[in-house]
Amino acid sequence: MTDASRAHALSLDLTRQEPIPPAGVQAALVLLGNGRLHRYGETGGQPSEASALEAEFAAELGARYCVAMNSCGSAMFVALKAAGVMPGDAVLSNCFTLAPVPGAIAHAGARPVLVDVTDDFTIDLEDLDRKAAASGAKTLLLSHMRGHVCDMAALAAICRRHSVQVLEDCAHTMGAAWDGRATGTWGRAGCFSLQSYKHANSGEGGLLVTDDDDVAARAILFSGSYMLYRSHLARPTDEVFERWKYLTPNFSLRMSNLAAALARPQLGAVLKDRCRRWNERYAWLAGALEGTPHLRLPHRPPQEQYVASSLQFSLVDLSRQQIAVVIERCAARGVHVKWFGADEPVGFTSAWSHWRFFGGEPQALPRAERVLAGLCDLRLPLTLTRQDCSDIALVVRSAVGTAAGA
Repeated sequence: MTDASRAHALSLDLTRQEPIPPAGVQAALVLLGNGRLHRYGETGGQPSEASALEAEFAAELGARYCVAMNSCGSAMFVALKAAGVMPGDAVLSNCFTLAPVPGAIAHAGARPVLVDVTDDFTIDLEDLDRKAAASGAKTLLLSHMRGHVCDMAALAAICRRHSVQVLEDCAHTMGAAWDGRATGTWGRAGCFSLQSYKHANSGEGGLLVTDDDDVAARAILFSGSYMLYRSHLARPTDEVFERWKYLTPNFSLRMSNLAAALARPQLGAVLKDRCRRWNERYAWLAGALEGTPHLRLPHRPPQEQYVASSLQFSLVDLSRQQIAVVIERCAARGVHVKWFGADEPVGFTSAWSHWRFFGGEPQALPRAERVLAGLCDLRLPLTLTRQDCSDIALVVRSAVGTAAGA
């Protein structure tokens, strides 16, 4: 990097988080003072932080039940198990997602049937229709990858036609909806993330929501409740647990009180305000990037009430070498862009061709070959200002222009 380019490098940290709300800090300090970090106690008393979080999140989402776990990946694995997925079963899933989704399928001993992606980064519904018919799969683990929500009414109709149950990965869509109906409530269960960089930050954590009695009871037992399931506030009746308590292993995947205490003050009005501010930053950056030659932003229909904690764009009509130049020049100017078309997985980013733990030949996904080859990803922390977004866009536009002219 030259002295001139170094002088114009941005000093932005796209992983920077807002501080935990004071109520969360105070609740955490109380727990540290009394040592009650485990969610279960044997002597009764007040509901635990984890149990309170479950009840509050279920009420906020309009779901009957919620189960708190140690990660969204754990929640997806448990959702698969609680919904009856057995080793060897075929499970439909997006090819455009992150490694915890195929990881949950592998953890359940199932095999993925990967579904192609559209130019707007959502699941390809025509391919879903074909593969649901051809594979005989009875479960779809649907990832609302990076907050892109497909036509959920159309997806639900396809799945009803093929008797496919839907489990939703909502790691990137807490607070989002399709046509007024919240993500996580369209299928048999929905799984949300409390990992840093998500919409509520407890460092790590997952929330499984469902209206299904048996899924909820099995999920609570799978998560590691022992026989203390009555301490859950958002749970089915004892009769449901009687059906499952001798048949369900304890996987010790429960959430700690400390993580729950940090998360609780980040729901409700705080979450709604964050959703508004994330979409504001998305609009600032998308508006500044609009019209850039060789750069395509996704179309987002009015029914998609998204929460854009990140922004994706496609680089089109550029070679792999030119795209690599864009990524390198952006990084040199302090803007770290993730590229899903890279040959090797980097950081959190990987593509379906990297998931070799399933064995066999890679599945043919012709549209994904093209779409992911140019797919780029930027985090949008709430600490960004409007000027920051303008500066980021200027760096990206300059890098694309240089690469295209090379």
